[in-house]
Amino acid sequence: MFKRPRLKLAFAVALMFAASVAHATDLVVSAAASLTNAFKELAQSFEQQNPGVKVITNFGASDILLRQIVRGAPADVFASADQAAMDKAVAEKAVNPATRKNFAANQIVLIVPHDSKLQPAALADLSQPGYQRIALGNPTSVPFGRYTKTALESAGLWQQLQAKAVMAENVRTSLDYVARGEVDAGFVFATDAAVMPDKVRVAIRIPSDSPATYPIAATAGNRHKELADKFIAHVLSPAGQAVLARYGFLQP
Repeated sequence: MFKRPRLKLAFAVALMFAASVAHATDLVVSAAASLTNAFKELAQSFEQQNPGVKVITNFGASDILLRQIVRGAPADVFASADQAAMDKAVAEKAVNPATRKNFAANQIVLIVPHDSKLQPAALADLSQPGYQRIALGNPTSVPFGRYTKTALESAGLWQQLQAKAVMAENVRTSLDYVARGEVDAGFVFATDAAVMPDKVRVAIRIPSDSPATYPIAATAGNRHKELADKFIAHVLSPAGQAVLARYGFLQP
């Protein structure tokens, strides 16, 4: 007489448990801030291809993400905006070097607010009085800062512009400074400038002998080795590369 309600309760509990198991696999991907838009889309397509998997994305400056991983923050995949950060990851034994692959390339550009009356034609123009505040990245902690420093040193301007520098914690912060008109100009990746075409415009594309290449690798302490490998393969696949290309990334 009382067995049926108990059976119903047991069945309901079983369903709840099955539902929780179905969504129990989280794959944590720590990726450079410049990858935000592209990797959000790649995460969605990966979830569609792998039912029951939830991709948790963590975006920020590559060096800061690496510091988090070294200190024990959960991460299964690490995608950096330059080789230096990934080299540090290998040296710190934070990633499995056998899984390291280059998957994209980018270019540093100088941008100004869309409604700015200033239009620098060369990097040397930044030394003019009209440019009071310039968004830069700290070369000791962010890849776009290292690329920018190299370009400015080549132009003999790095030391000269320090008095005007507004340091950004990552490339998207630099983009926001320019978009809000809080600085007169700023350096970002070309893909970041493309995110806000109505708020910023590209003034100068910075030539470089060594392209800004992006490496990806599975972390040494990843909890889901097969899924981490599959996500990396997804990024490298023709479909993954098409997504990156749509957001302005170049072939590595």
